Amino acid sequence: MSIDHIRASLGDAQAALTRLLSDEAALASIGRAADLLVDVFQRRGRVYSCGNGGSMCDAMHFAEELTGRYRQDRAALAATAISDPGHLSCVGNDLGYEQVFSRYIEAHGRTGDCLLALSTSGTSRNVVRAAEVARALGLTVIVLSGRPSPTLEALSDVVVCTPAGAFADRVQELHIKVLHILIELVERRLFPGNYCSGGA
Repeated sequence: MSIDHIRASLGDAQAALTRLLSDEAALASIGRAADLLVDVFQRRGRVYSCGNGGSMCDAMHFAEELTGRYRQDRAALAATAISDPGHLSCVGNDLGYEQVFSRYIEAHGRTGDCLLALSTSGTSRNVVRAAEVARALGLTVIVLSGRPSPTLEALSDVVVCTPAGAFADRVQELHIKVLHILIELVERRLFPGNYCSGGA
């Protein structure tokens, strides 16, 4: 195993993060997404998150950091990742995989809630369908993608598009950073005491 390959991989990841740091539009979108999440929680709404593969894992991580804890103890925040195996296998078998997320939103989503939809490609059909149903039901829609997606952009309130390059792994590395930042920004607004005198 060449140490050069390890350095090259870390350098590629660093370059992706540098591109995000210099992308003012993406940074502004992260701030707007955080504002929308704060508004949902202040109105006692719920945030649903969804994605495929690694993005589902990110969606689950995002939800559990909100319902559990992030860095310090605070009140739980209402968040659910659409990841229940019974639901996914039932809908996938009976109605088709395209509807696994949208059917859940149809059942549980209410006006004032929020869908945070992850798609590294920006083209995942089941994610697009979830956004369509969420929009129709009056949910706020936040999209986290790795490539421009006119279809998802038209269905969303905010799109955070991370400039990570050609491969999904780099996109996911930036997505988890964005999700952690969103959680921190939400906490800073709703639980400012967690970021005073040593918590900053």
